Amino acid sequence: MRNDNQRARIAVAAVFAVHGAVAGSMATRVPWLQDHLRLDPAALGIALFCPAVGAFIAMPMAGRVVHRLGGRAATRLLLALWCAALALPAQAPGFAWLCAIFLVYGAAAGTCDVIMNAQGVTVERRLGRSVMSGLHGMWSVGGLVGAGIGVAAAQAGIDARLHHGAVALVLLVIGLVTSRGLPDARPEPGEQAPPRFAVPSRAVLLIGLVGFCATFAEGASMNWSAVYVKEVTGAGPGMAAAAYAIFAMAMAVVRLVGDLVVQRLGPVATVRVGGLLAVAGGVVIATARAPLPGVAGFALFGLGIAVVVPLTFAAGGRATPAPSQGVAGVATITYLSGLLAPAVTGWIAHLTSLPVTFALLSAIVLTTVLTAGALRPRASVLTPE
Repeated sequence: MRNDNQRARIAVAAVFAVHGAVAGSMATRVPWLQDHLRLDPAALGIALFCPAVGAFIAMPMAGRVVHRLGGRAATRLLLALWCAALALPAQAPGFAWLCAIFLVYGAAAGTCDVIMNAQGVTVERRLGRSVMSGLHGMWSVGGLVGAGIGVAAAQAGIDARLHHGAVALVLLVIGLVTSRGLPDARPEPGEQAPPRFAVPSRAVLLIGLVGFCATFAEGASMNWSAVYVKEVTGAGPGMAAAAYAIFAMAMAVVRLVGDLVVQRLGPVATVRVGGLLAVAGGVVIATARAPLPGVAGFALFGLGIAVVVPLTFAAGGRATPAPSQGVAGVATITYLSGLLAPAVTGWIAHLTSLPVTFALLSAIVLTTVLTAGALRPRASVLTPE
């Protein structure tokens, strides 16, 4: 049994890495899409909004897919669709087609995201210990690898249709091979199917609030860190880009080792300690007027919020009889936060200033400290089989 559980953990980690590699591959070739289709910034913004809309609409249906197909088959099917979807945007003949394709792309991404996190919850239950932070760390590693290959392809002038087609095929094969060891969680005989469109319960909403605050801070930092360091601290383009890179790297490293902290402190204390660290980072950011303190503040911010979202997914999966249903609720809330964060940050900065905006973000992150009790596990959830 222990060998089977470890095999399942490796399989889920591989699924997370493949999912991240698809996202990283797409992110690096957005400029190619813009040039190829001659999109102005407004049109590109609308197109890039479509994947999140597709995911937001599709994620509440994920529980029904798992109930019908079983955990392993559902994960493998949606991961294959997500990999295949990578090749489609570059084939779009125009703006309308790109938007339609991105809706499908986002739906595949979101439902696969929900189901693979539900698989992570299943593995946690079988192992009797936290693994979710490390799984999300593997997503970050996959994203960095996909982005690295994308940067190399762009630098070499390789057409994105060829690049994404080849990468989609490779990732599809890797995903199908490595996912054979996934746990095949199936509903009990006579178990009622979840609704076609699941509405989150009160417990899931409270957990989702913690994830909403952390995701809002993450989305704001990812989109505005380079701008902040450039405009507020007077940094050059290289240092400004480094602010985002260091923020992302800090999150990836902490997620890879975060399960050790969770096993020692528990999810509630881990989120509270991380939240306080992020608040300190936010204060450093808001008061920084030189590049190095600004970059250091974003590093602290990333260190502090890194494990919050993985722990909310895990808690959501434990809050409902079917893990996919709880994960879907939390994922829907966090995706909504990710949709809002970049634009709302810009609006607040326009009305006030970037330092004031990041001071307010520190207050939002402080909410995770005050609401972390919602992540407290039930007495039986981390008992090994």
